[in-house]
Amino acid sequence: MELTTIKNSIHEIRGKNIMLDMDLAKLYDVETKALKQAVRRNSNRFPEDFMFQLTKEEWVVQRSQSVTFEGGKGNHPKYLPFAFTEQGVAMLSAILNSQRAIQASIQIMRAFVMIRQWAITLIADFDTHASAYYSACFNSWWTECPEGVYRRPTIKI
Repeated sequence: MELTTIKNSIHEIRGKNIMLDMDLAKLYDVETKALKQAVRRNSNRFPEDFMFQLTKEEWVVQRSQSVTFEGGKGNHPKYLPFAFTEQGVAMLSAILNSQRAIQASIQIMRAFVMIRQWAITLIADFDTHASAYYSACFNSWWTECPEGVYRRPTIKI
């Protein structure tokens, strides 16, 4: 199982990185229906910050933004999909206690970590470059600004 495949299955909904039940079912090699039944039987393990059900509007937007939903059964599910956060995916491996589920969860956790590290690096690079840019702009403005306008006159001794 490649991290790139998993990374492409991670979406942002409600400001959270999530994976949909149908994608997880494929990775865990179980039917989506079986995954949902296991979750419903263990609903106390899945608070709102671990898992939530998409609204009709969210599902329509998600389908329209993703090329992975090109027709077939996945386009018109009987029930709206569940969205699992990183913690929800970890909890899934506890209730789907198969070797395949454990290995898939390990790979999924690695993908979530990879995405988080990428975001941290991107932000750090932006801060570094932005700080250098704004510092250069300020220094240029400060040295070119006429005395008495925005800066004190130079005292000549």
